[in-house]
Amino acid sequence: MAENAPRAVESLKRGTVEIYTESELATRLAEAAGAGRQMRIKLGLDPTSPDIHLGHTVVLRKMRQFQDMGHKAVLIIGDYTARIGDPTGQNTTRPMLSPEQINQNAQTYFEQAGHILDTSQSKLEVRYNSEWLSDLNLADLIKLTSAMTVARMLERDTFELRHKAGDPIGIHEFLYPLMQGYDSVMIGSDVELGGTDQTFNNLVGRDLQRLHDQPPQIVITMPILVGLDGKEKMSKSKNNYVGVTDAPGEMFGKIMSISDEMMENYYTLLTDLPADQIATLTDPDQTHPKEAKVLLGRTIVAQFHGSDSAVAAAAEFDKVFAQGQLPDEMPEIVLAAEPISVKQLLTACKLVGSGGEAKRMVTQGGVSIDGQKATDPNTQITPTDGTIIQVGKRRFARLAVR
Repeated sequence: MAENAPRAVESLKRGTVEIYTESELATRLAEAAGAGRQMRIKLGLDPTSPDIHLGHTVVLRKMRQFQDMGHKAVLIIGDYTARIGDPTGQNTTRPMLSPEQINQNAQTYFEQAGHILDTSQSKLEVRYNSEWLSDLNLADLIKLTSAMTVARMLERDTFELRHKAGDPIGIHEFLYPLMQGYDSVMIGSDVELGGTDQTFNNLVGRDLQRLHDQPPQIVITMPILVGLDGKEKMSKSKNNYVGVTDAPGEMFGKIMSISDEMMENYYTLLTDLPADQIATLTDPDQTHPKEAKVLLGRTIVAQFHGSDSAVAAAAEFDKVFAQGQLPDEMPEIVLAAEPISVKQLLTACKLVGSGGEAKRMVTQGGVSIDGQKATDPNTQITPTDGTIIQVGKRRFARLAVR
């Protein structure tokens, strides 16, 4: 295996932004192979939200690649650091979460990460950083903070911007990267994975490992997946995401909505297709963009729902959007035959997340009732059996009156 380390590095480089450093990674892989030792591949997740979307899976897929090479994934649920909230990318101090919120989100995270990771005991270790962080005393904390200067902290872009703008920075926020780095010390990580927005935090782990006489972890950063809008990073708050628990038809439809220019990025980061095949698929002179996008959608849906569901989702999409027909299946919503506003109707059918979204969709012309555009969110209608409600291109519901 040692002689294959350079080849393994080349394979692991796919889709990465930076490796700190490639030579260290090759050496560590060779040493682990020579000693018959599993490397420990760390990924920290702060359960600040209960759902995982495709953006999160970019890093999870890299972790799975290490697992497939025989190494152990160490998934750290940041139940203790989540009480602070990662300041990464934030222009304001994040609110602290309650233990109940953290535990609920952590469980959901683990269940959804299991769609990507090998969850066998030999390949996955799950730890909660409250195991060690809750036991730190003041002397331990002082030793930890001695490894970092204020000047170094202010090198971090978000802190620097807030400092220059005169916006407050809580002292507790400076502790976050130190606590995340201390996680690396406590689990003896060989490699830490993260998005480019985690580079600072992960490099702190290298510093702390040196301070504790451990070999410094290799840091591998992954690109931030752009959301469906093609502009912002994928985020539930920006409503430009594909959730790993989305229904097959919803997931396929969302993938079909991305621009042709985004396909190469999605293929590279979200599939295992070889680079030469991706080049062929994303070259419009060799493959029609729609054909390439259909394959992309089917490939991603199959990862989470199986190949049969992927084929069915593609067929349903073609029926509804290419042929202009209604989907075969849609949720049936039982309502009383009493007047209700369009805004309330959309909420009752769970086709929108809030009254505000309902109002926005109506005013943007994205709502139809039995094929007729709704123009006023406050218009009163009386539900009847079989009425079809459509929001956007992919959300449907059929009414049943009781």
